[in-house]
Amino acid sequence: MIKAGIIGGAGYTAGELIRLLINHPDVELTFVNSSSNAGNKITDVHAGLYGETDMTFTSELPFSDIDVLFFCTAHGDTKKFMESHEVPAELKIIDLSTDYRIESDEHDFIYGLPELNRKRIIRASHIANPGCFATCIQLGLLPLAKHLMLNSEIHVNGITGSTGAGVKPSETTHYSWRNDNISIYKPFTHQHLGEIRQSLSQLQNSFNADIQFIPVRGCFSRGIFTSIYMDCGIDLSEIRRIYDEYYDDHSFTFVTDKNIDLKQVVNTNKCLLNLSKHGNKLLIVSAIDNLLKGASGQAVHNMNLLFGLVETTGLHLKPSAF
Repeated sequence: MIKAGIIGGAGYTAGELIRLLINHPDVELTFVNSSSNAGNKITDVHAGLYGETDMTFTSELPFSDIDVLFFCTAHGDTKKFMESHEVPAELKIIDLSTDYRIESDEHDFIYGLPELNRKRIIRASHIANPGCFATCIQLGLLPLAKHLMLNSEIHVNGITGSTGAGVKPSETTHYSWRNDNISIYKPFTHQHLGEIRQSLSQLQNSFNADIQFIPVRGCFSRGIFTSIYMDCGIDLSEIRRIYDEYYDDHSFTFVTDKNIDLKQVVNTNKCLLNLSKHGNKLLIVSAIDNLLKGASGQAVHNMNLLFGLVETTGLHLKPSAF
């Protein structure tokens, strides 16, 4: 059994990660660290786990008892933790924050997008889990980058559920503000653009096109739905062949001819893609669950790869029937 620990256990992504790990057939969840909730039952915070676990949060850090450590910490806190604690060199780490997503000679974290870096992830010890918007957008563009086809301005409109803003209430996350409402935020400057450019450049060295990204706050709880378009003179049948070929041996990304909607992916680790041509424009629609494929589900996928398990283990999740 793989023994796992979690640091930062009170947020939405941590709740989903706990749910996945306690139901994973090859994992024993050893501890969930939360300094603000130490001594409280996990179900006091994550009530949806009633009947599934009797664990309590702890302030302890028993590194010697685990094989893999997940960070569900606020952005910036993982790096601070790594610099202030003696973490065993052999301990595998999966970080869900932004801290190590940009690869650098200053650290050894591998960018954990399996559809891009599966072989590198298998050989790695430290994984930087991708951002949710970044995951959804990259999966829509990777096949084009592989074929050096990203040579014009890329336009992205993406709408995300309220859980993407985290569990701590803010002016734009309260129900009375978010419900029946919509707004943009961080237009053209979203923090995930750096990791998106990094991945696309990894496949297409010549990539230097502008990415015009407009993020939108949606009035729903979970999920990301993006529409991506650009100039493209290639026939749709050839583009579809390129996408089918790229994702043929990947377990969670699917290309469909039918129009897609958010409910098809919520509560799953899937990404659904739909391609269409409109004159000389290629439209790519991409949808994921921000808490699963965009966070905790992808983290478990990475764990499975790190430990040589079948990559779908513990991730056979199904959307709602309606």
